[in-house]
Amino acid sequence: MSEVVALDHVGMAYDGTPTLEDVTFTIDGGDFVGIIGPNGSGKTTLLRLMLGLASPTSGSIRLFGVAPTAFREWHRLGYVPQRTTFDRSLPVRVDEVVATGLVSRTTLGRRGAATRRRVAEALAQVAMTNRAADRVGALSAGQQQRVLIARALVSEPEVLLLDEPTGGIDPEAQTSFYALLQQLNRERGVTLVLVSHDIGVGAREGTKLVCLNHRLVFSGRPNDFFSDAAITALYGAPVRVVGHGPHH
Repeated sequence: MSEVVALDHVGMAYDGTPTLEDVTFTIDGGDFVGIIGPNGSGKTTLLRLMLGLASPTSGSIRLFGVAPTAFREWHRLGYVPQRTTFDRSLPVRVDEVVATGLVSRTTLGRRGAATRRRVAEALAQVAMTNRAADRVGALSAGQQQRVLIARALVSEPEVLLLDEPTGGIDPEAQTSFYALLQQLNRERGVTLVLVSHDIGVGAREGTKLVCLNHRLVFSGRPNDFFSDAAITALYGAPVRVVGHGPHH
C-alpha cells in the first residue's frame, strides 16, 4: 500500500522541554494504527503535527509525500477530537453539525443539494440517519461521538485521525463505536489513526501499534509488542505480562 504519513526523526519541544524526541515511523494506506502511551507521552502532540497544527522543532513529516507546510488537500484527512460535550440547550441540529465538516469547501449557511447528499451519506455511514433533525445536545454521549465521526467523514477523507474518542462513553457504546471503525477500515478502506492511553484498545483494534513515551518505544504488529521489557519501557515502571488461561 502507498505511504500516507511519514515521520522522520521528528522532535518537538515547548519552551525548551522535549515532548517528542527522534520519532520515526510510517503509516500506509489501509492501516488501522493504534498510538498508545501514558498520559503526557506526546500522543496528542503527534496528532497536531500530522494535522499541520504545529511544526516539529526537528526532523520532518510528509503527508501523501508532501510537507505539511506545502500540503493543500486537507479534505483528505478527517479529525475526531477528544470527547466534546455539547450544551444540552444548544439548538443546533445533527445535520447542521455534520455540515460544518464542509465549510472549507462551501460557504457557511449555503446548503445545496450536493451538501445535503454528502451529509446524508455521512450520517448513513454512522447509522444516524434517523436522528438528522434532532438537537445534538439531546443525544447520548455515544450518539454525539458518531455525529463527530460523521462530521469528519463528510469530506470523504482517506485518513481519519481520532484522539481518545471514547472518553465518557459507556462500555456498550464503545463496543458499537469500535465496530463502526472496523467497518470503515475494512469495508471502505479508510486509513485510521487512533490515539489512546489504553494499551488493550490499540492492541485489540489495530493492524499496527505505535507506542510512545516521548520517544518511540515500538512500531509494528500488535502481537510482536507484548513483552515485560517493552511494556516497562512504555510505562516507565517494572511490569510483568501475565497470560490468562481459559475460564472454567
